[in-house]
Amino acid sequence: MQLFLRTTRNVSLTAAGKRFADELLPAMEQIDRAVSALSEVSERPSGRIRINADPAAAEQVMDTLILPFLAAYPEMEIEIAGEKRLVDIAKDGFDCGIRVGDLVAGDMIAVRISQPQQHIVVASPEYLAAHAPILSPADLVTHACIQLRMPSGNLYRWEFSRNGEALQIATSGRLVLTNSRLILAAVRAGLGLGYVNRWAASRPLSEQRIVQLLPDWTPPCAGLSLYYPRHHHLSAGMRSFVEFARKSVRN
Repeated sequence: MQLFLRTTRNVSLTAAGKRFADELLPAMEQIDRAVSALSEVSERPSGRIRINADPAAAEQVMDTLILPFLAAYPEMEIEIAGEKRLVDIAKDGFDCGIRVGDLVAGDMIAVRISQPQQHIVVASPEYLAAHAPILSPADLVTHACIQLRMPSGNLYRWEFSRNGEALQIATSGRLVLTNSRLILAAVRAGLGLGYVNRWAASRPLSEQRIVQLLPDWTPPCAGLSLYYPRHHHLSAGMRSFVEFARKSVRN
């Protein structure tokens, strides 16, 4: 059966060809709609994002980034592995990480997701009333200081800076802990001084259950960053997460 009429100038349908094309048209339109729908599904954010984050950093961005993102994208899932040690996120199967910006490697793309951080020295009013005043970092060596054990196994040396002068103080005390929440509990109980993230200490500070010391020696530092490998292919979900993070900071 002949479907086309061919001449040296053009090609046209025969009557049978036109009828055949009319019969196929609904099916072709349905195929086109199916292809369009498949494309929309592949580009719509869905699936799981695995994040490696410092536990304190994850806590900070839970209400401002993680939960709002899940509410905005109901087909997305997020899994957060909270650990203090730095890992190779690509090698260990993570899509991205969340850390203080200063800790992000130079070969990563980093997106700032918080205001500057600040670590401060705190004590309870009861402790301060019973001990010698603290006027400079050097005075800390005579005080009970609650120690922080790092993932490396070393005790953290308290860091200070003022007018270009930087110090690290090896403090001492009878209590060694591994996170700021526990340190704050010990500080509130009057067991000694603590060196903690200001964000974690904001509530007891506002309630005057603890007091900040040496404010001139603890200036703000880099904020938190969301980071991922520079040459890593981003899924539709990760692209949406990165853009959502950028907008959350701007807002």
